[in-house]
This record gives sequence, C-alpha cells and structure tokens, in this order.
Amino acid sequence: MREQRQRLQVLSAGIFSLVLVLGVARFAYTPLLPVMQQQAGLGVAEAGWLAAINYAGYLSGALIASLISDLVLKDKLYRIGLVVAIVCTAIMGMTTDVTIWAVSRYFAGLASAAGMLLGTGLILNWLIRHNHRSELGIHFAGIGIGIAGCAAVAALMNSWLDWREQWFVFTAIGCVLLVPALRWLPAPDTSGVTKSGQVLEDKPPSPLFLRLFMASYFCAGFGFVVSATFIVAIINHLPGLSGQGNLVFLAIGIGAIPACFNWDLIARRTGDLNALILAAVLQIVGILMPVLFGGLLASLFGALLFGGTFVGMVSLVLTMAGRYYPTKPAKMMGKMTLSYGVAQIIGPAITGWLATQLGSYNAGLYVAAGVMLVGTALLLLLKLVEKRDLASTARLQAV
Repeated sequence: MREQRQRLQVLSAGIFSLVLVLGVARFAYTPLLPVMQQQAGLGVAEAGWLAAINYAGYLSGALIASLISDLVLKDKLYRIGLVVAIVCTAIMGMTTDVTIWAVSRYFAGLASAAGMLLGTGLILNWLIRHNHRSELGIHFAGIGIGIAGCAAVAALMNSWLDWREQWFVFTAIGCVLLVPALRWLPAPDTSGVTKSGQVLEDKPPSPLFLRLFMASYFCAGFGFVVSATFIVAIINHLPGLSGQGNLVFLAIGIGAIPACFNWDLIARRTGDLNALILAAVLQIVGILMPVLFGGLLASLFGALLFGGTFVGMVSLVLTMAGRYYPTKPAKMMGKMTLSYGVAQIIGPAITGWLATQLGSYNAGLYVAAGVMLVGTALLLLLKLVEKRDLASTARLQAV
C-alpha cells in the first residue's frame, strides 16, 4: 500500500512538473498570442520567431540532456529548470521589448526540456528500479492537462484582464504547481540494481534503427509544432470561426489528457511501432481537418484527434528510449528530442514566413501534414529494420 502511494506521488510530481514547464512556461504563449498581437504590437513574423526561439531553447536543453549520465546532476538541473520556468513566465508580462521576450522564450525552452526530459527520465528510472511497469501514460497526462488548463484559464481571463495581467496569473499558477513537483519526486537512487536485486542493463538499438527513428521523430516534431503554435490564430482566421481559437486549443488539451494512457494500452496489443504508425496517420487527419472541411465541428474533431495523437507519439517514443537505456533513460530521450526540437525550430519559422507571404496559415498545415506523411513511411521502414535486427540477434545467440 505504501509503495503504491509513493508511486502515485512520483507520477503526480511528474504531472505537475509537465503542467508547469509545458502548460505554463511553454504553451501559455499559444492562447495569449492573439491578445499580444492586439494589445502589445506583436507582429506575425515576430510571433513565429519567438516560437522558434522557444524551441531553440528546448533543443539546447535536449542536447544537454543527451550528454548527461549523472542522475544526481540531472535531478539538480530538473529542479533548477522548474524555477526558471516561473521566472521566464513572469518576464513575459514585464516588457514589450521583443529582444527580452526572445531571451525569456529561450530560457523557457530550456526549462521545458528540464521538466520534459530530465524529469521524465528520473521518473522512468524510479519506476523501473521499483519494479513498476515501464510506461509513462499517466505521467504524460500532464501535457494534456497543461494545454487544456492554459486554454481554459486564458479564455476565462480574456474578457477582464489585459495581456500583462494574464502572464502574471500564469506565473502565480506556476508557483502553486512548483511545490508538489519538487517535493514529491525523491532523490534518485544511483545503485545499479532494482529494489528486487535485478541488475539494470542497457540494450541499445542498432545504429540504422536509431537514425531512422530520429528521422521519423523529426517529422513528428514538424507535424506537431505548426498546429501547437498557431492553431488559435489559424482558427480565428477561418471563415465564421473568429474568436473560437481558444475553444479549439482547449479541445487539443482535452484530447491529450487520456491519450498517453490509451496509447500504452494500444501498444501492449499491437507493439510500439504499430501504435506509432496508427498515431501518425490519425495525426495527419487531425492536422488537415480544419482547412479541408472548415466549420467549428470539423475543427474541434481535428483538435481532439491531434491532441489524442501527438502526446501519444511523444510518450511511446520516450518510453521506448527509456527501455533501451534503463540506467540512463534521459540520454537517448535527449537524442530523440534533438530531432524533434530541430523540427520545432524550422516549423514555426517556415509557417510564419508562409503566413506573411500568402496572408494565411493554411499552407503551413499542408506542409506539416506532408512532412508527417514522410515520417509515417519511415516508421513502416523501421519495422523492417527491427525485424532484421531481431533476426540478427537471434543468430548471434544461437552461435
């Protein structure tokens, strides 16, 4: 009973940390983007660049995570990152200087990586060491809760607070989230065995598998970032949907909350790669629904599909990375996220440029869906490589 209570506390610490670093520090920018454009003079191109700089910070954090093996150092950086997330959120409401905004968004990206990668790695390591199922579905519910919560809070504040005050409210929410996120995650165990005495052993994939896996995850990152960054502005510019952007963003968050748990169950039945392929196909549909069919109903359905798949893909990929490297899960998680992060720098910049040139964000969605299609093809190829690697391993064991 005590062990189960501790497991729930650890998972809850992860949920609160993700709501803080992703919901507050990272994705609050999306529902606040229109009001910042109206009240703070933020231009379309500058909005895209701020998003790209945020993802550059996330990429930098992923690079750092991929280079660190020391669990104690990871734990320290995770805790520092949560505090930085709050500071960066407060700074966004203190100025209209785009340069300061850019610095704030960069460090918010670093903080996001600390919570997402270092925190997730620490939690997966704890689960494995305590002989719990190595699945992160419950933990990653924090992403959906963060997105839905930010959308709901922004919608409530929009009519009675200005853009500065809304950033300060998010800062206060972050301070509340910080307490359980720090207190409920125990210091890491640095021994090389689980609580039952089983030796932890890394089983890395083949170099070809890893390269294809990273390439497919790059495509997933591109497909994710365009909708995640611009969906509120996209919906608000569609015929008859002015002012409905926050509602659609809320639907993304609602779709994401149970997604990881659902995809854990699907992966148990179909295998991880088959689950990833299915999620990728459904995500393409979700991305294109608003521009292909128009109307609020299609946009909401597309948002639920999008939210229900992108978080599932992240959860499945990072869980797979942790299983390959149980002694240092954040190391491969960081490498995978480098691919995801590069796409998240390129995607907003391209979309912002296309919107400036064409007067519409729609082209960005079509490009995102096309890149996702390439990623799906890479996942299908990855199944063949996995089969080849398993056969090769079996032959070596038989000798």
